[in-house]
Amino acid sequence: MEIEYTGRQTTITKKLKTMADAGLDRVAKIVGSACSVHVILTTEKYRQSAEITLKTRTDKLVVKCEGTEMVVVLHDALSKIEQQAIRHKQKTTTIKRHSKAGAKGPKGTLEEVVEPVETVKVSLKKAAAKSSIGRKAVPMLVHSFPSRSPLPEPHVVRSSDSVALRPMSLEEAVKEAAFRDRDVFVFRDHLGQAMVLHRKRDGKMELIEIP
Repeated sequence: MEIEYTGRQTTITKKLKTMADAGLDRVAKIVGSACSVHVILTTEKYRQSAEITLKTRTDKLVVKCEGTEMVVVLHDALSKIEQQAIRHKQKTTTIKRHSKAGAKGPKGTLEEVVEPVETVKVSLKKAAAKSSIGRKAVPMLVHSFPSRSPLPEPHVVRSSDSVALRPMSLEEAVKEAAFRDRDVFVFRDHLGQAMVLHRKRDGKMELIEIP
């Protein structure tokens, strides 16, 4: 352990150094000798303070105590840094134990948490069965391929406005169809012959004689 002493407006006596060395030796037995320590003793009028900074490979521990007597202040600082070192050691040991336990997989580790594949499948089936309870069954229609779409039924409307009720000549039928605004007009001539007038797309009237 490397120890550095700094006195600010005070003299580090042999008694103070001996006490600090003894306390830091106990700390070194806890965290190991591969660390460095900086002890700063300061005097400001009637106030005495002791600050100890301990640096390990991974962490940095700092304590500071103040009082009226330097011996008491240094004793308190050494006691606190020792307590912090103990907590640091316990924390490091706990982390190492958890990492080793997870790697080896003893009883109670993560390997027991992982359920077998069959158990997971059974659990999923039970969950699906529970979720389906209380739901109304919906009928399903299965189509065979190739499917045939039904043809739409033609919409038939009966109309008497396209039929002449009395016999008339061809000229009268043409005028009547135009008056009624019909593309198809059925009539009989004066001889009783049934005929059909049909307006084509080009606007011309087509005469169809029914045999």
